[in-house]
Amino acid sequence: MINLKSWFLLAILSVFLCTTLGSYAVDSVLRRLDSKRAQSVVQESAAKGVLQRLLPAHLHSFEFKIISKDLCGGRSCFRITNYKSSRRNSPEILIQGTTAVEIASGLHWYLKYKCGAHISWDKTGGVQLASVPKPGALPLVEARGVTIQRPVPWNYYQNVVTSSYSYVWWDWQRWEKEIDWMALQGINLPLAFTGQEAIWQKVFLDYNITTQELNNFFGGPAFLAWARMGNLHAWGGPLSQNWLNIQLALQKRILSRMQELGMTPVLPSFSGNVPAALKKIFPSANITRLGDWNTVSGDSRWCCTFLLSPSDPLFIEIGEAFIQKQIKEYGDITDIYNWYDTFNENTPPTDDPTYISSLGSAVYKAMSKANSNAVWLMQGWLFYSDSKYWKPPQMEALLHSVPRGKMIVLDLFADVKPIWKSSSQFYGTPYIWCMLHNFGGNIEMYGVLDAVASGPINARTSENSTMVGVGMCMEGIEHNPVVYELMPEMAFRGGKFQLQGWLKSYSRRRYGKVNNQIEAAWEILYHTIYNCTDGIAFHNTDYIVKFPDWDPSGKTRTGISGTDMSNQNRMQQLSGFQWNRRFLFSEKSSGLPKPHLWYSTEDVIKALKLFLDAGKELSGSLTYRYDLVDLTRQSLSKLANQVYLDAISAFHHEDAKALSLHSQKFLQLIKDIDKLLAADDNFLLGTWLESAKNLAMNSDETKQYEWNARTQITMWYDNAKYNQSKLHDYANKFWSGLLEAYYLPRASMYFMLLSRSLKEKLDFSLLEWRKEWIAYSNKWQESTELYRVKAKGDAIAIATVLYEKYFS
Repeated sequence: MINLKSWFLLAILSVFLCTTLGSYAVDSVLRRLDSKRAQSVVQESAAKGVLQRLLPAHLHSFEFKIISKDLCGGRSCFRITNYKSSRRNSPEILIQGTTAVEIASGLHWYLKYKCGAHISWDKTGGVQLASVPKPGALPLVEARGVTIQRPVPWNYYQNVVTSSYSYVWWDWQRWEKEIDWMALQGINLPLAFTGQEAIWQKVFLDYNITTQELNNFFGGPAFLAWARMGNLHAWGGPLSQNWLNIQLALQKRILSRMQELGMTPVLPSFSGNVPAALKKIFPSANITRLGDWNTVSGDSRWCCTFLLSPSDPLFIEIGEAFIQKQIKEYGDITDIYNWYDTFNENTPPTDDPTYISSLGSAVYKAMSKANSNAVWLMQGWLFYSDSKYWKPPQMEALLHSVPRGKMIVLDLFADVKPIWKSSSQFYGTPYIWCMLHNFGGNIEMYGVLDAVASGPINARTSENSTMVGVGMCMEGIEHNPVVYELMPEMAFRGGKFQLQGWLKSYSRRRYGKVNNQIEAAWEILYHTIYNCTDGIAFHNTDYIVKFPDWDPSGKTRTGISGTDMSNQNRMQQLSGFQWNRRFLFSEKSSGLPKPHLWYSTEDVIKALKLFLDAGKELSGSLTYRYDLVDLTRQSLSKLANQVYLDAISAFHHEDAKALSLHSQKFLQLIKDIDKLLAADDNFLLGTWLESAKNLAMNSDETKQYEWNARTQITMWYDNAKYNQSKLHDYANKFWSGLLEAYYLPRASMYFMLLSRSLKEKLDFSLLEWRKEWIAYSNKWQESTELYRVKAKGDAIAIATVLYEKYFS
């Protein structure tokens, strides 16, 4: 028996060899992927398409050309030079790149650093292109040109749940914009999970699973990510054949455009999650029913899914069939597959490295039987979430269970909790440094800009580094534009740079001009909102959007006994797996939940004043208006947290007048924030609901899709009469319409009962409040009232009034 100390010595001796072998293996993977790319003329045309959609008047101002990596020192790169021609009306700027993504990245680089332009999502203010000179007057670059190499080959994008929190209701028009954005940001390794249920339908029908049985397997549109992971089944479903067909057709367009641009899409693979009916068809197969994941009472209609063990031969057979079906539908376009890891938040029954290695080997075999060049892209979250189990011998056993170069690990939370530092660079396994940043698609100004600007560089230049990429793994998008401009740029940053100087440049580009007040405001924001260093993962729990389920009378909450109580964690040890799902935001048994606050609110209010002072000069900028609304919203929300605490303090001191004063102020803050958000197109509930309904083909689908859209952002999962969902408000949103119609009534009910209990000298009835607001929530989830899709009011004027009202 080898002891841990001896194992460490052996590990250290093997790291150099593993790193060297891994480097050769990655080069081999890159060569194979290069061979799958579209022809140069196709990629050049695709890059031109990006330009035409972004700057149609400048279509002939740029010339694009695909070049070999040999001209870039063997790496991916882009080169920007002045176009040399004596012809009239010839292009002005030549951009060359090893793929169309590199060309688009070069275009973005030129527009940013030569023209002072800015590109962000439409819902975060959109583009600022007014600073780009007219055709014929574009600024020249230095005579020798600009050449930027990628220091690492890959720039990864998406989380497995982003498809549900952000993309679920998208049509091709919105997807086309997103793929353009990806290309401009240099993303060349995007997750591509749309439409996979149609593939699974084809696979399972071959195994005599009926359509009705699949209806019980797939989740509803807004909950597909968790059905795919085996967290739940049927919730929000069933999926209509219309949905399956439309999403498959959409996926084909997505993949086609990605391939035209030279991207390598990451496709799904089989994780062992199977329909219940498969156990009846294969009674001897090693299929186990898993434990409960966040239901309130273990309701079998959607909890406790079925897992086929990787050690069973049927696992390999189904895994092979799934990848083969994808190749048949999409063509041979990738070698990289993401696996919904069975190990992710599931602890194996033994810590025996041999056992772990055998399971990992079986998982890879299911991929490689269909594609002999398959590469397993593995989420590294398990090494953080279950670090007590995944010690060095267990980690190495899993990471080395596949051939060298056949696994790439996503260091998913490297912006806050990097695993590469404590794992000998994943024991020689290539990995991608990822920023997680967002949970639930919440709208909260937050960032760790110092970590983003330095972390990837430190990791890449560290001794025996096995880093092969950077990535963004946020759960939801369309927020914090500064973070999502800096992070993808790190894919092209070879050395350290001055972040504060970059931020000054960012503010000038984002708003299209120099403004001293704005630059001073961003200096404050950099040191406060965008400098979170406490390592706390969740930062979206303000009292307005996640109202405390709490009895302020001081009695310990014990919940409800009897039929409404959850049987959570029952059946935990099944088939040798300990079900260790992280119960995000599950309520504590006692104590007031505390919103995350990592900065001085007084300093941020000073930044808000500076923003307002810049309004006269920047009022015509949509990017400025978005940032002003967002900063005002955040400042008011943090104020509301204190107002809530003041109300609770008044209740404890039996001061009915003060309780009324503070509770009314809290409710008024919700109304005022709603009015502010209503003045900006990017903060409207109606947009989300209408996009859901627009995908429907009939009235039944319209009703179902709207329920899915409403439920995800509110109750999320199931509830009982006196028990709200364990995931309530996980996907909360600061959207006009949602504040006034949902968060306001909930808080009003609470404060009304609080005031009555004080007036009548009765105990506060938490159960009465739960019953009342849960019933209200369920009714709202089922309702169909319309909400605005166009802004109303002057955002700058409203923000100014609210500043004077609350902070002056």
